[in-house]
Amino acid sequence: MNALQEKILKLKSEKHAIFLVHNYQRKEIQELADFLGDSYGLSVQASKTDAKVIVFCGVDFMAESAKILNPEKTVLHPNPKARCPMAAMVDVKSLKELKAEHPGAPVVSYVNTTADVKAESDICCTSANAVKIVQSLPDKKIIFVPDTNLGLYVQRFVKDKEIVLWPGFCPTHVNIKVEDLKELKRKHPDAEVLVHPECTPDVIDFADHAYSTEGIIKHVVSSPKKEFIIGTESNMLHRLRKEAPGKEFYAVEHATCPNMREITLEDVYNSLLKMQYKVELSADIIKRARLPLERMIAAGR
Repeated sequence: MNALQEKILKLKSEKHAIFLVHNYQRKEIQELADFLGDSYGLSVQASKTDAKVIVFCGVDFMAESAKILNPEKTVLHPNPKARCPMAAMVDVKSLKELKAEHPGAPVVSYVNTTADVKAESDICCTSANAVKIVQSLPDKKIIFVPDTNLGLYVQRFVKDKEIVLWPGFCPTHVNIKVEDLKELKRKHPDAEVLVHPECTPDVIDFADHAYSTEGIIKHVVSSPKKEFIIGTESNMLHRLRKEAPGKEFYAVEHATCPNMREITLEDVYNSLLKMQYKVELSADIIKRARLPLERMIAAGR
């Protein structure tokens, strides 16, 4: 651990803070985490913590979710530039128009959405429980925002419902191509191919399995296989190597999220030192967005 990491941990103790860190963060930030995980796992931890200050190392919607679940706490997002492009692809005005076109259809909002979009939703989901949540709804028509690819993945398992898809996507995951995976498979023929459900349908068809990031970790740890091609953000490999020492992992070279990588150790230090970049949301948005998030957590993985 370097000197700056040690200074950060000292500040964390003084401020009675907790660090929630996403699997796609830089490895030196992952090493500071009290809880390291995916969107679902971090939402659960945010709902449970008794810390006075939450430092959320992830993109904007994640920090907002922590604030929604902990309105009385201080939530710090160390770098406001760490924003999710997919979450920015859906806005309240357009969502309301879509709801008017499909009256009565519940809105399932991927957790990768802004707080005001969550406030217009009936229930949130993550890639870990999207199929389970859509299956649980009695309605025959579902509005699913904003990720088309995750919605198409859900549709594979839910044949009896019409899923109205929003034209959103994750730039990092759509940049993972079948050709990339085939080339890695040619070099590593014994490797199992694991991808994220935000990937395009042809990539999911080629892969051996599609899982959330926590699902990938769980599979890797329990699998008898020794080699894995990982079709998600390449910072994920840092945690995989720690969780499954002795196994080999191969990343898609250009599978990087520049938004997740905006946060640096210096950002984390300055955020805690100056208590800057507090997440602020209106009481109305917090009240309306909290229920869909709580329903998501109650559904489990």
